[in-house]
Amino acid sequence: MADGARSDHPGVQAQLDRLARLSPGGDRLGLERIAELLAALGDPQRHLPPVFHVAGTNGKGSTTAFLRAALEAAGKRVHVFTSPHLVRFNERIRLAGRLIDDASLAALLEEVLDVSGTIAPSFFEATAAAAFLAFARAPADALVLEVGMGGRLDATNVVERPVVTGIAALGLDHQQWLGETLAEIASEKAGIAKPGAPLVTLAHPPDAAARIRELAEATGAPLLVQGAQWHSHVAGARLHYRDGAGALDLPLPALPGLHQADNAALAVAMLRYQQAMAVPDEALARAMSEVRWPARLQKLRPGPLTGTRDIWLDGGHNAQAAQVLARSIEELANGRPLHLIAGALTTKDAAGLLAPFRGVAQQVSAISFAHPLAMRAEDLAGVGRTLGLPMTAKTDLRAAIAGAASDAIILIAGSLYLAGEVLALNGELPD
Repeated sequence: MADGARSDHPGVQAQLDRLARLSPGGDRLGLERIAELLAALGDPQRHLPPVFHVAGTNGKGSTTAFLRAALEAAGKRVHVFTSPHLVRFNERIRLAGRLIDDASLAALLEEVLDVSGTIAPSFFEATAAAAFLAFARAPADALVLEVGMGGRLDATNVVERPVVTGIAALGLDHQQWLGETLAEIASEKAGIAKPGAPLVTLAHPPDAAARIRELAEATGAPLLVQGAQWHSHVAGARLHYRDGAGALDLPLPALPGLHQADNAALAVAMLRYQQAMAVPDEALARAMSEVRWPARLQKLRPGPLTGTRDIWLDGGHNAQAAQVLARSIEELANGRPLHLIAGALTTKDAAGLLAPFRGVAQQVSAISFAHPLAMRAEDLAGVGRTLGLPMTAKTDLRAAIAGAASDAIILIAGSLYLAGEVLALNGELPD
């Protein structure tokens, strides 16, 4: 899926148009095309700084953000690859701390597409190839690499020798590619395990955990599991972490939501179990307060869209993310009424997204947004009504915000693509 990617830079847009013509189809998994494409480019994936590879259904992006924050707090130059972007395509590729500039991005995409005609890579595969080229050519101390989808057959899994791998929270998403059960999905995520590289995971349900353990043993990857080899919990407004090397007393993460403590702890464990570089305890503490990750329970600034309303934004787009989000926003609301503004893709479980807000949201507005797979507002509202939610369809975001009670806290949620539209309308471009 091409993510509806657009760019204000004519050079970048020209390459995105070429990619759309070359590979008009949807998502595809498999390593054959990306391997062939990278070989034509000189195998840049073999010339990367130490790689921190992160998979998961939910939380992998936040874990990536914590890793970056800690490494940079330790004085390291850090490349980062994430997806999807929210507002600008450039957000996917961060070179030694800065988003790639338009001219460099256009040149890299052109270089990739010039050799890819017979290979016909997917949108994500071409993007990953451009990122690997950029990372191989620019000096850095580390690369934090977020899996796009799954793990075993994801284009990022061409990296052969990561210094550590991690698996964040698991949930049911992308079942048409990854499997119908949590255990099957866990198998795909654990496919990033590599011989000798520590595989660090959160605590997962027994079936999923057993599958991860089997794959780690078969691969020869040391397995470090939350609640066994390392431990974390929140107490006294602090994040307490402990492993075989000792205990840490850390500030709570700056990212709102109790689930972020797990994501932060996973990043800490990944950093403590890898041997490629030292990351002092002080850097881990600084990362908790310095971490930034847009559209993850983000409080929006006063702006053209929000005015002075109390509005929060989240890109969670599956049932498990919605369950965590509903609990977190209820705590933030602290007794105030909640107005949920929801949008979703037709490929997602709309009922699963909305059901956790029964009894939590006093008003719910359904909207659509500018993506080819965005669900019609009236269709989404119909799903909500069948669940018993007080749901109405609105023409756009501004109408939905205007319809919220004056004393309500507002949450906009359901899709990262919707989140990107919100940030653009409010003038909050991720940097």
